[in-house]
Amino acid sequence: MSEQKNTRRYIPIIEIILLVGLISAPLFINEFITVILTRMLILGLLAISFELCWGYSGIMTFGQGLFFGMAGYAVALFANKAGFVQIWGVIPIGIIVGTITSFIVAWLLLLGKKPPEIIFVALGTLTFSYAAERLVSGWYWVGGGNGMSIFDFLSLGSYEIEAGLVFYYIAGLTLLLVYLASRFLVRSQFGLVLAGTRQNEKRLAFLGYRVRTFKALVFTFAGAIAGLGGALYAHHEGFIGPNNMGIGISTMAVLYALFGGAGSLLGPIIGVLAIESISFNLSDIEAIKSFWPVVLGIILLGVVTFKPDGILGFLVTQRERIGTFGRIKKRKNKRKNDLES
Repeated sequence: MSEQKNTRRYIPIIEIILLVGLISAPLFINEFITVILTRMLILGLLAISFELCWGYSGIMTFGQGLFFGMAGYAVALFANKAGFVQIWGVIPIGIIVGTITSFIVAWLLLLGKKPPEIIFVALGTLTFSYAAERLVSGWYWVGGGNGMSIFDFLSLGSYEIEAGLVFYYIAGLTLLLVYLASRFLVRSQFGLVLAGTRQNEKRLAFLGYRVRTFKALVFTFAGAIAGLGGALYAHHEGFIGPNNMGIGISTMAVLYALFGGAGSLLGPIIGVLAIESISFNLSDIEAIKSFWPVVLGIILLGVVTFKPDGILGFLVTQRERIGTFGRIKKRKNKRKNDLES
């Protein structure tokens, strides 16, 4: 009985409930709430990109907003300067910009002669994000402090994809595919190396693994995901600005993961849905309209302080979040043979 209790898994159950809920949500909410929920799904991409770096690889980054915003500005420039808004091109542009930008940052911060300290990477990514925000704020070719608006809708051929039901399912499908790809990655042998890096980087390096190369690869992959999110976000909102690539949104990515539950790809998505829903509802309460961010901050601080595992920690154990590696069938057979012997 105790063995069954210890091996009970809740993450698949939560995944199914969340998936069914998100698929059926538009049937029960109005169009305005659908638009708000679409934004949350897109921000879920940003949250996953941070989780891959910190929760699975031990890379503390405050620069995910940089890749998110760079991709957003890139697709906005294509839309405004070249009139190109086709979704089959917008998505690859976002991924490519995010990949190139994150690779450059990884090359500068992670692939030096000496292994970088966590604080060095954290401050380095923070500096890049802040510098990029200040650059676009004073660069009038990209709108300066006013940002850039996109006046044409995202399109597929001659069909215009406006913010609403169709965009919601596009964002949801994109998030699902990214989630499955990221889940496959962290459960593979590559993910096992990342887990070992997070636990004891020096020991893994002693065994002959090129730890910094693995870190640079996952950092670049996470940057590509953030770039994908930035491209969709810019077209969904019809706007991209300095605040979408600076310290603010990078910090929000950290909060999404901590609030939802770091160490699991599911946690950051729950964190996005929870934080953005709380923010939306608090800002609508007349009595606290002038100071609702303070109330939100107290809520976030309370959860992070008294429940470091986040919301997901109320149902999921640390062991389940870390997960298991290898083929389940082989592990079960080995356990059965051990019991019989």
